[in-house]
Amino acid sequence: MSKTEQMKGWFGRTRERLQNTYRLVVMNDETFEEVGSYRLTILNVYILLSTIIVVTAVLVTMAIAYTPLRRYVPGYAGNTQADQQIYELSQEVERMERELNSHQRYTENFRRMLVGDVETEADVPKSKNLVQDSTMEEIGRSEEDELLRQEVQMEEVGTIAKTGRMMNFSPRDIPLEQLVFVTPVNGEVSSGFNPNKKHYGIDVLAPKNTAIKAAMDGYVFFSDWTQETGLTIGIQHTNNVITFYKHNSTLLKRVGSFVRSGEAVAIIGNTGELTNGPHLHFELWHKGIPMDPAEYISF
Repeated sequence: MSKTEQMKGWFGRTRERLQNTYRLVVMNDETFEEVGSYRLTILNVYILLSTIIVVTAVLVTMAIAYTPLRRYVPGYAGNTQADQQIYELSQEVERMERELNSHQRYTENFRRMLVGDVETEADVPKSKNLVQDSTMEEIGRSEEDELLRQEVQMEEVGTIAKTGRMMNFSPRDIPLEQLVFVTPVNGEVSSGFNPNKKHYGIDVLAPKNTAIKAAMDGYVFFSDWTQETGLTIGIQHTNNVITFYKHNSTLLKRVGSFVRSGEAVAIIGNTGELTNGPHLHFELWHKGIPMDPAEYISF
């Protein structure tokens, strides 16, 4: 018998086996009662099993492609979107943490203001940009140099206002009596407001290393050394209000810095020619006119 005839004989036998009819009988094991009887062929069983496998594969594929289950499949392309969402959520959490820390610092400053707790130099974070009086005393400056510095600093403040970095000033004037000021430093007033003697502010005595606070929100437009008033800082506020803090031992803010009401801006000192002891000389100006701070702030 040739090889071709043998192959035909094998295929023929296989086809007959697939087409042979079998009966599947289901019986009760105890009573031998026939429960059901089914006619089957091997071909029908093969088709049924193949159909079940194909349908199951299709359902699993659709579940992965069109349901959130795809996020849990390693290497699936949809994981990129999930990673982006996780990154955005982490950024939002960091932003909320920064806001929470800012609120906590604001609440602590407000509490100290209410209870009269004196903030000292030890409570103020150290900065690399501190201006020390010893350094300024070693370097002499001419009167022309001082005038040039002030002009440059005022130009910087004007640029800030024009570019919108300045605070939003109200279009209508608000009386000073309606503004809320924070006490720069608590202590005894040693010299009051006397414009006739060119004393355009008040002198307040306070312990050494006491932190001086900003009276209102504003931008620092002057932070430097002068021959008469030593280390001086000036802040531009809303409503055409300017405050000066003079004779400090240390300045904590630079020109262009934005400061919050009650934030430490300097450390009390005894610098400059017009001083004879540690104190703060505080001035309050409104529309270019010096005002008596004691009428609006309780020291």
